Amino acid sequence: MARTTKPLTNTEVSNAKAKSKVYTLSDGGGLQLRIKPNGSKAWLLDYYRPYTKIRTCISFGAYPALSLASARAKREEAKALLAQNIDPKDHREEENLKKETAHGNTLRKVAKQWLEIKKTKVTADHAEDSWRSLELHIFPDLGNIPIHKITAIKAIDKLKPIAAKGNLETVKRLCQRLNEIMTFAVNTGLVPANPLTGISKAFQPPGKQHQPTINPSQLPTLMRTLANASIRLTTRCLIEWQLHTMVRPGEAAGTRWDEIDFEKKLWTIPASRMKQKRSHSVPLSPQALQLLEVMKPISAKSEYLFPSDRNPKTHTHPQTANMALKRMGFDKTLVAHGLRALASTTLNEQGFDPEIIEAALAHVGKNEVRNAYNRAQYIERRIPLMKWWSEHIEKAATGNMSLTGTAALSVVANG
Repeated sequence: MARTTKPLTNTEVSNAKAKSKVYTLSDGGGLQLRIKPNGSKAWLLDYYRPYTKIRTCISFGAYPALSLASARAKREEAKALLAQNIDPKDHREEENLKKETAHGNTLRKVAKQWLEIKKTKVTADHAEDSWRSLELHIFPDLGNIPIHKITAIKAIDKLKPIAAKGNLETVKRLCQRLNEIMTFAVNTGLVPANPLTGISKAFQPPGKQHQPTINPSQLPTLMRTLANASIRLTTRCLIEWQLHTMVRPGEAAGTRWDEIDFEKKLWTIPASRMKQKRSHSVPLSPQALQLLEVMKPISAKSEYLFPSDRNPKTHTHPQTANMALKRMGFDKTLVAHGLRALASTTLNEQGFDPEIIEAALAHVGKNEVRNAYNRAQYIERRIPLMKWWSEHIEKAATGNMSLTGTAALSVVANG
């Protein structure tokens, strides 16, 4: 007949005294209270490991932190696992590892992993701007919180002060970036669902904002101001280069000499530097080519057409043109990106084919096949458009206020 163990009572557990050697009190079902000579008491469960049937034990915790009732509950949980051939000790180690991993996956850590993927889809400048905004507004308070503990309430509370200042566009972008990070966490199995879906609805949407630009009739004013501005020649060339080529500020600032094909009179910007991650070719007008000649004595030995003044091994900052325009008196009326709008408005008013203009601006449609066809076909059709635009700029500069004009070039050469 099997031996029956009498269950322990709370009094027996509480009154158990230390002895010269370690001893145990059994509660039955493998549960034991181990008492050491120093008086410490701990709950253990003796059991046979599944499959191997090797006898072992697992510690549940110390008494009195873990009561008799709690120890019995843990025994039943362990028995339930054993009934499924799951080793309680292995199960606990796996659960602890999951918790450690979960707590180690902070918002900042997961955001870094997300950014590495995002970098393959956007320009380096856009990726840098995304990270900088998170470091400034999100990471100081939420960066070290485990991703599975990020809630809509926490995120919204962090964004409220930014919205209160009226920076609604910043709030919109932060909501988008936080949602992208959370979606990445879902797709990589770190969290079961995205808790931040819809947090943008907690804030007033920003009004539609267009990049500040000037009217086509104000182009002569811009060229006159640019000619008389106290700015570096490299900066002036950068502004005119962007104006003639109609590219984005970051694309212009990062122009490399090896991207220029002088024989074909073509500038090809690699996909890695384009907003839509598609390479973009720009037919170069005689005026644009003349700007390259102006820059050769300055930067021909550099990788970049517009090297940074502080570090010649890299290119000038994408905000350089904006800062110069601001100092020239165009604050809130014209930014570097607005030069593209100026070109678009002018060309549309002159009756150029809108599709050719869109191609010149590297605006991409959703039809991949058509886009590929258009890029190839529109190069030839864009040449007269680029030529007309450059001649229009030169006329607006009255012949001697642009770096592409012969009079201006002689002044530069004599300077």
